[in-house]
Amino acid sequence: MDGQRSEVWASGAAYERYMGRWSRAVAKEFVAWLDCPDGLRWLDVGCGTGVLSAVVGARCRPRTVLGVDRSEAFVGTAAAGAPSPAVFLVGDAMALPVRDAAWDVAVSGLALNFLPDPAGAVAGMARAVRPGGPVAAYVWDYAEGMDLLRLFWDTAVARDPSAAPLDEGRRFPLCRPGPLRALWAEAGLTGVSVRPLTVPTVFTGFPDLWDPFLSGQGPAPGYVAALPPEHREELRTALAAAVPRATNGSLGLSARAWAVRGCAP
Repeated sequence: MDGQRSEVWASGAAYERYMGRWSRAVAKEFVAWLDCPDGLRWLDVGCGTGVLSAVVGARCRPRTVLGVDRSEAFVGTAAAGAPSPAVFLVGDAMALPVRDAAWDVAVSGLALNFLPDPAGAVAGMARAVRPGGPVAAYVWDYAEGMDLLRLFWDTAVARDPSAAPLDEGRRFPLCRPGPLRALWAEAGLTGVSVRPLTVPTVFTGFPDLWDPFLSGQGPAPGYVAALPPEHREELRTALAAAVPRATNGSLGLSARAWAVRGCAP
């Protein structure tokens, strides 16, 4: 097979069908874990389509929320969907367009592992937050806890060993408790803690699971899009056989993320 690596993050609607619905669920768990008081100024780094910013706006009564992301399309989706007082900017997580110590909380949801310099991004988040303010993030547990992608890549690699380097579980060693804790400590953050966040990912049937892989957006859909049609169909058939089904035809999986937090010095 000759699927090639192709990662596109441009369509808010496609992301919502592929990962957004699960991203929203884990964002709620993350915000509940942070348990921050009302009236704070939040900075959302790598905000994507604004899922985390929207949860903060709905649950935390923030003074303001600023979301920053490099994707103009995602920022447009975020601006159209997030409640006031959230605002969004196209910007680089490696060079945050904010003043030092101007924010009460800095967060990042499901983005750090896609950045070219996660350590630089965390240092920038720490710089932006007032002393003692929380700096926190979460990433999917691609290696073990993200059932959907674990089933997908295990099935794909069994048929096409050349796909192994594309597997996010191999590509993103950062997405584990030890590396996350070390990243926060190296940024000078104190009181660092890490915990799992697990949410159910229930699909109404196999098309509900498979069709988002046809969007071409993200590592796994990019791999699917690059396959010849006959190989794509073979992968679909093999994955359908591998996914556990309930008696009503639904597919009950789960997704785990690792969350990390610390306080700015």
